[in-house]
Amino acid sequence: MTFLTGFGIALGLIVAIGAQNAWVLNKSMRGEHPAIIAAVCFSIDATLISIGTFSIDAIQQRVPALVPVMTLLGVLLLTFLAMQAFWRAWQGGGRLQPTAATRAASRWKTAGQAAAISLLNPHVYLDTLVLVGSVGAQQTAPLVFVLGAALGSAVWFFSLAFCGQLLGPRLQSQRAWRIFDCLIGLIMMLVAVSLLL
Repeated sequence: MTFLTGFGIALGLIVAIGAQNAWVLNKSMRGEHPAIIAAVCFSIDATLISIGTFSIDAIQQRVPALVPVMTLLGVLLLTFLAMQAFWRAWQGGGRLQPTAATRAASRWKTAGQAAAISLLNPHVYLDTLVLVGSVGAQQTAPLVFVLGAALGSAVWFFSLAFCGQLLGPRLQSQRAWRIFDCLIGLIMMLVAVSLLL
């Protein structure tokens, strides 16, 4: 039961259209290393859930400035990503599917971007360290809880990457991609503004 509790709580918290999920879907639809992105996002979630479950109290006492600093960095990153999406929508006409050479050259860059969008997103810390971690810390079998929560995260991110790959070819028109990029930009900006409030 502890495993299912972890699975359900993690899945329930991350299945929301926020900045990270919108970014993962966008990159997956464009065919930009969706499996790498899913693996990075899931690994970070699993690590933060573990840290939160086993040491949430110590973290809050030792680093009280962590949340404000991460919030500011997150706002800056989300604003930058929103501007990129708006720029793509404005420009249009770009290649939707990168070439094999571009994919090979940008593997590390994409992994770095996935790490940045995950680690500079204050909601990730709230969800994983604080909410999931607090529940996990109260479980009689916290390791089993962490494994269930990690599986929930993996199921979500790999499903999102897979769905993005299925949707990408169906959105081949320039107009569809412009609309999608506008929506991505709006989501990023709304999340950035909500972090400042």
